[in-house]
Amino acid sequence: MRNFNVRVYGILIHNEQVLVSDEYIKGMNITKFPGGGLEFGEGTHDCVIREFKEELDLEVEVVSHFYTTDFFVNSAFNVHSQVISIYYLVKTRHEFDLNNPGFKISKTVFDFDKKEGAQSLRWISMNHISDNDFTFIIDKRVAEMLAARKE
Repeated sequence: MRNFNVRVYGILIHNEQVLVSDEYIKGMNITKFPGGGLEFGEGTHDCVIREFKEELDLEVEVVSHFYTTDFFVNSAFNVHSQVISIYYLVKTRHEFDLNNPGFKISKTVFDFDKKEGAQSLRWISMNHISDNDFTFIIDKRVAEMLAARKE
């Protein structure tokens, strides 16, 4: 059976840096934007708000739509699933300190013990963001789009 996997991600830019999530999923180190899977009965805005609250304990609001996948992508974890990703620019609902935002920020890539579901967060400078910073093809496309905005 073929199905669709809808993912919703937030692009949080603060002081010319973008927040990324390093994770250990199904034996793989991956780097992506914060976010996750759309649940049945949930709207896409609600999804990204929920994901930031669950993963970062951070209240965000959607600023605008940034990108929706416009090409075929097979799931890296299920060959019978097509991934559709939706990216929103988000902002925090409250001011926070970049260096002490209320969640752990790492300066090291994959700063965690390798166990399923492990996660660490870090900032990448908007002046240096690159498709090479990300694991999956859709995130790479979004990184290219963000980099092009700086030119």
